[in-house]
Amino acid sequence: MRFKAVTTCAALAAALLLPTIAVAPEPARAATSTDADAAMDAFVAAYWDPAKKYFYTNSDHQVHPEHAHGPEDGLYTDFWWEAQLWELVMDAYERTGAPKYRQMIDDVYDGFTAYYPTFANDYNDDIGWWALAGARAYEITGNTRYLSTSTDLFARLWAHKDSTFGGGIWWKNTVHDQKNVATNAPAAMTAVRLYRATGSTVYLDRAKELFAWLADRLEDGGHVYDHLEGSGSGTLVKWDFTYNFGTYIGAATELHEATGDAAYLTQATAAADWATTYLVNGGTINYEGIDDGGGFKALLVRHVAELATEDGQSQYLPFLQHNASQAWNQRRGDGLVGPNWSAPAPSTYLQSLTAAAAVSALQVVPPDGNTGIEPDNGLYQAENGVTTDLGAESSSPGFTGRGYLAGWSTPNQRVTFHVNLARTGAYELDLRYAAAAGEATRGLLINGQLVATDHRFPGTAGWDVWATTLLDGINLDAGHNTIVILIDTAQGNGNWLNLDRMTVTYTGPS
Repeated sequence: MRFKAVTTCAALAAALLLPTIAVAPEPARAATSTDADAAMDAFVAAYWDPAKKYFYTNSDHQVHPEHAHGPEDGLYTDFWWEAQLWELVMDAYERTGAPKYRQMIDDVYDGFTAYYPTFANDYNDDIGWWALAGARAYEITGNTRYLSTSTDLFARLWAHKDSTFGGGIWWKNTVHDQKNVATNAPAAMTAVRLYRATGSTVYLDRAKELFAWLADRLEDGGHVYDHLEGSGSGTLVKWDFTYNFGTYIGAATELHEATGDAAYLTQATAAADWATTYLVNGGTINYEGIDDGGGFKALLVRHVAELATEDGQSQYLPFLQHNASQAWNQRRGDGLVGPNWSAPAPSTYLQSLTAAAAVSALQVVPPDGNTGIEPDNGLYQAENGVTTDLGAESSSPGFTGRGYLAGWSTPNQRVTFHVNLARTGAYELDLRYAAAAGEATRGLLINGQLVATDHRFPGTAGWDVWATTLLDGINLDAGHNTIVILIDTAQGNGNWLNLDRMTVTYTGPS
């Protein structure tokens, strides 16, 4: 996996925006087991090539330059994507026991190894995803070829562990430039599964060693960072990605189940608490862009679901059910879900890894059986919004969430909030901000209509002095809405502004 080019989730979202054209979702209703069947059927119909035994990269079965990796110039998915789609097939089989998915487990492996017979890859995280999925395939099927693959690939990974930065496996096996969660947490999970499969305590000891290193160097109070790089003891790079939290939770959960040590459960729940609090907007998991980022949410949901269902942590079920239902409610007519689970899926082609994330959620999350709109919780952190030419900071104290949006000074900079509401009516918007350079003004678009041309943000006494400004009587619809805050120089908008959060409160009929 080669996704290491941005420094904040806000920057990621800005860099990877999809076209804004969208089609209306199906009538809203929360997820059920029937929905899970329909989602998987739609995914297979859109992406599976039974002749090649391989998944297409895109729903239109064309090569597109933004992700032209994988067999046949990127017509089919690349190395780590296909491993994730193999995991999706296993999700569907474990939920249903359907023979067609049992056969597809074998077919995906056969199709992949026809193109990659030796699993040759310079990236250890890519190799690690297949090691992890192979161990799972062995547990499900009992087919020893999957165990052999997993043990061989894990041995490759372990060969690139050393004492630099105190331990851990290098990300790449040629140039040793970083050690990250994406390589080491899945490797720890794989080692636990190999311990279960073989009984060899060597694997369990290696899992413990890898996880101890992760907890010491790449996690703090439940906050899971991305990687270490540089010289000496290493420079910590603090990118927040949902799949890092998911795999860290998965490793802790596997170790708890293997050892019975409650300390691992405490570490898993600390990371789950952090992710479900700070990597959401309105209660729905953040948009992390397309390409690799489009599939990150699947790893978080899968492993939090295991924590909830296998380790007795049922407090996460409402969060999981809300997200599975929210994603499914945003599907388009062909049953595919886009990269932003808070917004209707775009009408353009969709990437398979992106579409798979919601399908996986529907397979692994116990359905709640509710129907209707999935309303948000009313709290929207600005740094988790979808941004254009804006970045996030966290240097001025007093912010809520992970940080705030900063650097607003030029035309067309904006943040878009996707807001899902239970009822049509009048709402109050409460915007928390700092404006130490003096009064700033901004425009406000509601569902594409300009409702405020120069809303005032009065100056504050410092960048660490936060204030609120209100917009009352804002008419919003039941279901999906967009709220955009932007600089419109034609309306005289300007001056510096740090935006912390927005709350949306129902005040009555419109």
